[in-house]
Amino acid sequence: MRRNVVLIDFESFQPDSIEDPNHENFRVLLFFGANQSKVPFEIAATLQTLGQRAQYVKISGTGPNALDFHIAYYIGRLAVEEPGAFFHIVSRDKGFDPLIEYLKAHKILAARAESIAEIPFVKKSARKPPAERAETFIAKLKRPEVTKPRTEKTMSSAIRAHFQPAIEESDIAQILQAMVATGFISIEAGKIIYAQSDA
Repeated sequence: MRRNVVLIDFESFQPDSIEDPNHENFRVLLFFGANQSKVPFEIAATLQTLGQRAQYVKISGTGPNALDFHIAYYIGRLAVEEPGAFFHIVSRDKGFDPLIEYLKAHKILAARAESIAEIPFVKKSARKPPAERAETFIAKLKRPEVTKPRTEKTMSSAIRAHFQPAIEESDIAQILQAMVATGFISIEAGKIIYAQSDA
């Protein structure tokens, strides 16, 4: 099966979380600018599950295209090491598009996406059942530093933000229902009531 290599331009795109694409043919490289020093917990936790298939790349220089050149270098190197791999650059920077056209002209598979969820194989893996997504979100809410939403509206917004952009509006109600089914919460007149042990 083809290797998919995802190179994330963290200067251009800073997701709050990444839906776990824990697949043996998935590899991710997260590129940081010289002045960036923090990674959201959800991203770090997901990448940790990938083990050696995840890598942080911190660049030392500064400049308008410093990070872009690092990504281009890594694609060139990896294209030799892993011929046949598909390279996905996750960036809102359209300056990568000429590079992608050049790679395609040389029979190297590459594409740019403005979010991780736009990558076709991630779209497929991100569509987890509502119950599984509910478990993931409940685990987040159980962390002591996380503020628990107190209304159905704010809970829906929090679910949307957590799974964005790999979520549709219809999914939110299903995740809420799955959370209620676990007994973690109940909903009364638009208010969220947490189980006594989780309040």
